[in-house]
Amino acid sequence: MPRFSVIVPVYRVEEYLAECLASVLGQDGPDIELIAVDDRSPDGCGALLDTAAAEDPRVRVLHLPENVGLGRARNAGLAVASGDYVLFLDSDDTLTPGLLTAVDDRLRAVGDPDVLVYDYARTYADGRTVRAASAKVFGAPSREVFDLADRPELLELLQVVWNKAYRRDFVTAQGLTFPAGYYEDTPWTYPALLAARGITLLDRVGVHYRQRQEGGNILATAGRKHFDVFGQYDLVFAFLDDRPELDRWRPVVYGRMLHHLNTVVSRPGRVPPGDRREFFRRAAEHCARLRPAGYRAPVGVSGLRTELLGHGRYTAYQAVRALARARRMVRR
Repeated sequence: MPRFSVIVPVYRVEEYLAECLASVLGQDGPDIELIAVDDRSPDGCGALLDTAAAEDPRVRVLHLPENVGLGRARNAGLAVASGDYVLFLDSDDTLTPGLLTAVDDRLRAVGDPDVLVYDYARTYADGRTVRAASAKVFGAPSREVFDLADRPELLELLQVVWNKAYRRDFVTAQGLTFPAGYYEDTPWTYPALLAARGITLLDRVGVHYRQRQEGGNILATAGRKHFDVFGQYDLVFAFLDDRPELDRWRPVVYGRMLHHLNTVVSRPGRVPPGDRREFFRRAAEHCARLRPAGYRAPVGVSGLRTELLGHGRYTAYQAVRALARARRMVRR
């Protein structure tokens, strides 16, 4: 049985795939299996994966009969994984050298907890590598193994699946799977952190997260698929519904959801301008249904924005944004 199963969903990344695979197969230390899932990629990715599998017995390739999207491609890989721990890596990103040895050392030193979290850095076409702003979270004093109540600030990190190692038995016990659609990491990462009885941190950049200039980044592609975010949070709250012992987390998760909805609607290139009023209407309906009794909005402009969004006040929200832009211009 390998120590780590690294699951890599693959779709239209022919330019970056070889570097991604090499970053995994070039790791020293523990036994691994690399499960590459060809999500019916229309380019040469499938052939590249078959070549890699022929050259390295640690590579297993799944060719899906139809394109199912990132989340369901990960599920296909997860179904055949056999490692003690599961890691996910997007096929245009790379693992940093020595990561898996460092992860293994940390896990063994603290008794193989449910989840290990490591950091990441963004890499740019001009050669820059910039560590995420979350570095301060990893550097803060902490017990070696803890649950979320000890470090609730972990919910303020970018909620992605690929900066963690998950004990496979824990994943199975919690029934964690990925849904279809955009923002598919959301219904995995929140439940994983909320349910984990043992979490540990590795203060190390483990993934180089490629910032592609054009194409490939679905979150920078305008369209109505960004409305998927509402359904993904419905899944998170359904998870909480099934676990009443986690009820105290509802106000926290609700606040993070509002922050996320604000990001989705305010970032250029996501929700088309003609659909933003509808997004606000959906947000108001969504928040009215899910708002917990104990929620208190944060103070300041950010809290005001999220409250206006949560109540569907599109015109007032736009006015607050315009005022903030004007103040920035005056300061400059």
